[in-house]
Amino acid sequence: MADAVLVERSDRPDAVVAEVVRSGFVEGAHRGTVVALAADGSRALEIGDADATMLPRSCSKPLQALAMVRAGLDLDGELLALACASHSGEPFHLDGVRRILAGVGLDESALQNPPGWPLADAAEEALIRAGGEQSVLAMNCSGKHAAMLATCVANGWSTDDYLSPAHPLQQAIAATIAELTGIAVEVAATDGCGAPLLSTSVTGLARAFSVLATSEEPAAQRVAGAIRAHPEWVSGTTRDELVLLRAIPGAIAKAGAEACYVVALDDGRAFALKISDGAARARPVVMAALLTRLGVDVEAGVDTAAVRSTGAAPLLGGSVVVGEIRAAF
Repeated sequence: MADAVLVERSDRPDAVVAEVVRSGFVEGAHRGTVVALAADGSRALEIGDADATMLPRSCSKPLQALAMVRAGLDLDGELLALACASHSGEPFHLDGVRRILAGVGLDESALQNPPGWPLADAAEEALIRAGGEQSVLAMNCSGKHAAMLATCVANGWSTDDYLSPAHPLQQAIAATIAELTGIAVEVAATDGCGAPLLSTSVTGLARAFSVLATSEEPAAQRVAGAIRAHPEWVSGTTRDELVLLRAIPGAIAKAGAEACYVVALDDGRAFALKISDGAARARPVVMAALLTRLGVDVEAGVDTAAVRSTGAAPLLGGSVVVGEIRAAF
């Protein structure tokens, strides 16, 4: 029998977007898809096939929050930002989730997201030292789930099945996501928190955030305004997303699992990416390079050093920096 022949696909939708360099030697690489949209929606830059179907994971949360506000969710400020969050499980995040639930007469027992540890290392270590355990409150999606429950209460919808794709809440979310992305859903999946997860493309994700960042619709302005005013509630006090949002006036952004990331500016420009292997370490490196490539880092009012710092990913040899993860474009 002849030996099998391995044929590499030549039609991959992604490309090498980051390299792992140690002592001058490229020892690895991350593939992905990247797109930048101009304010008029045209493509300023595209790497890979930005129209390929992908799962946006937690990048969907601000879009889900918009659907909830449209449906009557009565939150603003930091609590609306928390509804958009993959929070770090810091004490103020957990208190915020409790406040959302208490506002509609519920407690954490109503949450149907799985238990988890805080994403912030310090918060996780403090919880372990105190003899604590994983909890539904500490899980990073609890703010979104609390907001979903609050939306159900506001509408008189059932709360026992709020994660069912057939539930009125999830139907409203699906309609909003399709509207803003401009793309019909091809894949209906389940996210890590148990909520319905709807596919789009990297371009669709960028387009949706561009709309959210510039819309004159009051509901959209409430969501975008909450993200801008309270970025630490959308992620945490030590996250690269927070650094980037504070560095670029008027920006909104959201990172997601499997290395998804989207940023939109208040003039409608938008930037989105997906790292194919899901490596979180490449996500901020590629976004910082994308923003720098398009000159956002040196625009008036932008903290240039802070934007660039989010893309710094040194590699150590012992205690000495001997390399880096760097963008490949």
